[in-house]
Amino acid sequence: MNVVQELQRVNWQNPGTLSGPARLTVALGSLLLICVLGWYFMIQDKITIHEGLEAKEVTLRADFAVRQKKAANLEPLKEQLVTMNAMLEQMLKQLPSKTQLADLLVNVSEQALAAGIQVRLFQPQTESVKEFYAERPILLRMVGNYNQFGNFVSGVATLPRVVILTMHDVAITPVAGKSGITAAPGSLVLEGTVKTYRYLDEDEAAEQAAAEAGTARTTAPVR
Repeated sequence: MNVVQELQRVNWQNPGTLSGPARLTVALGSLLLICVLGWYFMIQDKITIHEGLEAKEVTLRADFAVRQKKAANLEPLKEQLVTMNAMLEQMLKQLPSKTQLADLLVNVSEQALAAGIQVRLFQPQTESVKEFYAERPILLRMVGNYNQFGNFVSGVATLPRVVILTMHDVAITPVAGKSGITAAPGSLVLEGTVKTYRYLDEDEAAEQAAAEAGTARTTAPVR
């Protein structure tokens, strides 16, 4: 009887009756089964982890390439930022200072009168300080015609310092039908709010930066 036949007929409740070759075959088979199961439960998991690490490596390499490209452009961007900041500083200093703004507002009002415009209201409001500049709203009501308003704008453009006026809720309507206003036929009423701007001096800029830093600390979330 060969080993295969013996294994087919063996009483596994009493394996001691197996011959030596049969026992060796069973032992080798058991060892092989243990190796297969060990590979499946241990080595296969490591292979899966390895494959995941390889995929992560590909992602990290791609991310590194992007960051390396950004780093290569960092110095030119820093130089560009310095240039832009210098240009901004130069443009801001073309605006009137705190001491010059009051005189310039008087000059603006005088330009309106010189253009033949009736200034019914020219009332500066409370100044609002921003990050690196300050803005002052002005309530105004002026009466004139298109040519006079054009001359007024041209006159403001010739002032010795840059005056920026932005219009907010400004309306131009015919005088006809408005009570309390006497003007030549065809005249118009310009009324609403304009804002003018000035730059902050070094002390004001430092105070504003300190105030914003304090606000940021106050509103920062507590961890």
